[in-house]
Amino acid sequence: MRLFALMALLLSLGACSDSRSPPRPETPTAAATASAQPQSADHELGRRVYNFRCYFCHGYSGNAETLASTYLSPRPLDFTKLAPEEMDRERMLNSITHGLPGTAMKGFEGILQPDEIAAVTDFVRHEFMASKARNTNYHTAAAGWANHERYAAAFPFATGEITLDTPAEQLTPQQRAGRRLFMSTCVSCHDRAKVDNEGVPWDSRALSYPRMGFQPGDWPPKQVDGISSATPYHLHDKVPKIAGLTALEKKGERLYQQNCAFCHAADGTGRNWIGTFLEPHPRDLTAPEFMRGMTSERLAHVIREGLPGTSMPAWKSVLGTAETQAIIAYISRAFHPVAADPAPASPAASATP
Repeated sequence: MRLFALMALLLSLGACSDSRSPPRPETPTAAATASAQPQSADHELGRRVYNFRCYFCHGYSGNAETLASTYLSPRPLDFTKLAPEEMDRERMLNSITHGLPGTAMKGFEGILQPDEIAAVTDFVRHEFMASKARNTNYHTAAAGWANHERYAAAFPFATGEITLDTPAEQLTPQQRAGRRLFMSTCVSCHDRAKVDNEGVPWDSRALSYPRMGFQPGDWPPKQVDGISSATPYHLHDKVPKIAGLTALEKKGERLYQQNCAFCHAADGTGRNWIGTFLEPHPRDLTAPEFMRGMTSERLAHVIREGLPGTSMPAWKSVLGTAETQAIIAYISRAFHPVAADPAPASPAASATP
């Protein structure tokens, strides 16, 4: 889940580099939560800039309680823990304009106008540092959250009042229903909320790759364990069992599985772990639409010289001519027939009558 959330984070951080300006209304919009003094047009401009540019890391209420902040080091400032006299206004203006080296805070010079930078600075100082106000309530009817109270059973898990990994036997039936509601409706934005056991930040055990010491190109091939068959990749790392291979084809099998299977897969499909993530994908050596018309000469040329613009390297300094021909013989037998090179036309046949 955190991996998907990280993808969403990378996409959403684009708001920090977008050259567009936030909408600037001719008249101030009403804040969802009023501050301690009447709101001026500049204050509302600051609110709109903040809600458009800053909330993702610093939070709608300036407290930095966001998913993005959990991935950033150092963490974004929690403005609610600061009083205006604890941070000079000029320092804030400079940070917003030029950024803070060594942090995720980038400079907005050229993205925001000077009056927008001043407005958002003053908004933060008044709204969060001085008034400790809530700013904009996200879950409003205007934002598409009509009757948000119907999700009340899930609120304790969103706010962290109840940890998400609390044992089920310690929850009431209503709380268990609230957790199910949170997991089905709220978790995509609130991530996993608060938990008692943080667990490891990243599990290095590859769940969708074979275990038991298997490596692509193993020869002789080892037993492949796809972890309870949960992965589609391990199926393509099994070497085809072909009876009656000639000596040349057996040599080609060994060379192919040691050198070519890393990308093209042991079964020639290119649908193994590595091949799936290469772009463009390695050629599927079993597919008629790709292999029909393939000749030994053409395939040998590709193996020798590689394919520009792809991950297919040139093997001419690694494989000799005889070894290349052995690989082609194996491909032709195991995956798809490779046409023999056309015989050169005889002088008599090419002569003009």
